[in-house]
Amino acid sequence: MRPISALRLPLLAAVTSLLLNACGGPPGGPPPPEGTPVMGVITVKQEPVSLTTAVPGRVVPYLIAEVRPQVGGLVQSRQFTEGGEVKAGQMLYQIDPSTYQASYDSAKASLAKAEANLRTARLKDDRYKELVTLKAISRQDGDDTAAALGEAEADVAAGKASVESARINLAFARVTAPISGRIGRSSVTPGALVTASQANALATVQQLDPIYVDVTQPSASMLRLKQAMESGKLEKADDSAAKVQLLLEDGSVYPLEGRLAFSEVTVDQNTGAITLRAIFPNPKADLLPGMYVRAVLQEGVNKNGVLVPQQAVLRDGAGKPIAFVVDRDNKLHQRLLETERAIGDQWLVRNGLKPGDVLVVEGLPRAREGIEVKTVPWQAVAKSVSNATAASLGMH
Repeated sequence: MRPISALRLPLLAAVTSLLLNACGGPPGGPPPPEGTPVMGVITVKQEPVSLTTAVPGRVVPYLIAEVRPQVGGLVQSRQFTEGGEVKAGQMLYQIDPSTYQASYDSAKASLAKAEANLRTARLKDDRYKELVTLKAISRQDGDDTAAALGEAEADVAAGKASVESARINLAFARVTAPISGRIGRSSVTPGALVTASQANALATVQQLDPIYVDVTQPSASMLRLKQAMESGKLEKADDSAAKVQLLLEDGSVYPLEGRLAFSEVTVDQNTGAITLRAIFPNPKADLLPGMYVRAVLQEGVNKNGVLVPQQAVLRDGAGKPIAFVVDRDNKLHQRLLETERAIGDQWLVRNGLKPGDVLVVEGLPRAREGIEVKTVPWQAVAKSVSNATAASLGMH
């Protein structure tokens, strides 16, 4: 190759510069200017934030009673519609009462005989008392007569007890509902032979209005909540803190509000959880026993809460949450955040932002540390009804 002359070197450098500029600059260099980026921003503020938690639960009947016969015999009839409502004391089954009626009649006859004997013994005792006073008979005869009177009185008492026992057994031949509620399917039909206190229930009655919801919460969560209350980070809410809302299996919100009935005093050794019980009105029987639900419990109020839209929070290479704020000179600065939890479509920020900060919400793909930007107020886009409802409950 021939050496390049000194005159050609400046010409070659100029051509190279023109080619680089035409191609957008050398690799890794700054992008060509495109004007000042426009960022949608909000002003960070503190506000009281009600903290809620959603925990899984199961629906439990308010009252439940298994119907079993207390006497044996053949079932003559069934007096209810399966799946229908029954009232306490309503007749459900009729067991053949003939043997119990006979026992009752026999017991009444025995009582009548004992009462007749008692009258005779009492009259004889009265006469013998006078004769003993007159010394017309021996004192031994008087004592025997008094003893016979006592025996007759005891026979009457035993006869009354036998009559009452027979009456109870006769009444038990009519199997009645122990509580009011909805009755399930019948396990027997007319003609079946049943026995007293058998293992298999004839039917089950459940009271569904009101109804219980049992939920479990980790004991560690209860301890953190208690510590936050004691340290002053959280304040106890008002009386509404005992109120509970439900999310059903399909994600819809149960329209009626419940209240917390009690908290178990023992931690389950296997799961480390505490059982809480809430009570809900259930006039339309929308809640059925065994149904899976999620209960939204109010924990407390963070009086100095900072809520920011979730889209304003990014993640750095280490996965830590970050955000961009705009200073007075309209320049961007990156902040490292500590987030506590998601509440609806917002993050509750523990550290990294303070009231008055101008936070970038829209335009983040063009955000860079130190660049100058133009800001416009950002308005949240209206959410769907379901999202708005979930946000009001603190779900995410």
